[in-house]
Amino acid sequence: MTNTSILTLDSVTLALPDGRLLFTDLNETFDRRRTGLVGRNGVGKSLLGQILAGQREPSSGQCRRLGPVHLLNQQVIEQSATLADLAQVSSVIAALERIEQGSVEPGDFDTVGERWDIREQLQAQLQRHGLGQLDWRQPAHSLSGGQAMRVALIGAWLSDADYLILDEPSNHLDSNARAQLLAMVQAWDRGLLVISHDRSLLAYMERIVELSSLGSQAFGGNYSFYAAQKASQTEQAQQHLARLKQEQQRQARERQRQREDLERQQARAGRQARHANQARILLDRQQQRSQATAGKQRRDHRDAQQALQGKVRDAAREMEQDIAITLHAPTPQRHAGREVLALQALRLPHGTRKPLDLRVCLGQRVGLVGANGSGKSTLLKLMNGELPAPAECLRLSGETALLDQHCSSLPGDTSVLEHLHQANSSLAQGELRSRLAQLGLDAARIELPSSLLSGGERMKAALAAVLYRERPLDLLLLDEPGNHLDLPSLAALERMLGQFRGALVVASHDAVLLQNLALDAYLQL
Repeated sequence: MTNTSILTLDSVTLALPDGRLLFTDLNETFDRRRTGLVGRNGVGKSLLGQILAGQREPSSGQCRRLGPVHLLNQQVIEQSATLADLAQVSSVIAALERIEQGSVEPGDFDTVGERWDIREQLQAQLQRHGLGQLDWRQPAHSLSGGQAMRVALIGAWLSDADYLILDEPSNHLDSNARAQLLAMVQAWDRGLLVISHDRSLLAYMERIVELSSLGSQAFGGNYSFYAAQKASQTEQAQQHLARLKQEQQRQARERQRQREDLERQQARAGRQARHANQARILLDRQQQRSQATAGKQRRDHRDAQQALQGKVRDAAREMEQDIAITLHAPTPQRHAGREVLALQALRLPHGTRKPLDLRVCLGQRVGLVGANGSGKSTLLKLMNGELPAPAECLRLSGETALLDQHCSSLPGDTSVLEHLHQANSSLAQGELRSRLAQLGLDAARIELPSSLLSGGERMKAALAAVLYRERPLDLLLLDEPGNHLDLPSLAALERMLGQFRGALVVASHDAVLLQNLALDAYLQL
């Protein structure tokens, strides 16, 4: 395989609508090697993917492409009306239908190109991946999150692109679908960029590019290689900075010693001169020489201090400023052991047909698992009272909240700060800002409409509104909470849930997350 560059970033800079520079002067090339793009939430990974795909123009610099690029981003999942939209083939099918109805417009023929059998190809791939019951005309909202992602991935692999960019492609996928994704990734023989926090997926990459506050840096190897190299770099940078700070302290002590020595010499010389009965002119000359010596010493000290401070600043700039992520666990209002949820022979309107039985008390934590389309999200909505259920089949008691995988509780035209204030008007403005800052949300970003934030930032904002609401929670329902979260944020979430004393029901395909939560029971759909 030749590693000819397909995408090239040349001094690319991107400024946000609020004027903040997201990244500056990026210079990077992307070839046919499978490449993972990693970085913290809000650093601009998805926006960089849009620039690479030609869907967004940089503020300065340019991106050169040697062939067509296909981007699968989260907006496709959220904004598609039909299954054909999810697969990003609706424009081709529409042009094909117009031609079949007699259109001779050159634009329609250009749109179709060589894809005259696109409907048959799509249906064949759906059948191959266990989705043969679906049809390209079907409304996208009738699909589960996992089904929607699988259709979008099928569309990506059906594209004629020379380069694929997949933004968080393992989100919503069950274990079987993730295995299919890995097989597809390994079989793809053209350029591929995967934007992800999924370590199991990143293990199949041949190259990792990290986007951080320092810019971009490439590592030749998979995620394990990147993690080891990154840890070594960070340790070396920390040691270098520590040595420079120690040198600062040593120089400060040396300057203090020299000043004290000079002051003692001046005092001794003054006493000797007074007792020696020297002429006034000689005393003045001695004083001038002493002052000149002190002045030169101060200048030398100042120059050395400024030079060392410059080195410290340079060393500090070489280290990305990691922000510790902190989540505070809400305290339930009532005593542990009280029942908060009971299911008795509950039948779901969608998904599994098996009647469900479950009893959850304060302090218990339950994992909700099952294949895509088995009804996990539907069950969580029933538990939260968003969907109707017979009173004899479902009992709820206490304060309940659901954080779903789409952050649907967070309006796109509302700022994060305003949304959290609506959830808890009793908290002072400073406390609201402090809690959002502890989540790693930038002070300027929390005042923007949430639609302008990254998926990870929106997930953190929705999580804050659920956790810090005015009435403490008795039952917390989480639907794929790890989607969009970077690894430090996911670790903070696991720590917080470990401290949460209420009842917890969490639906997830992340086996590591479920294991770290030390669940009391599983409900298999």
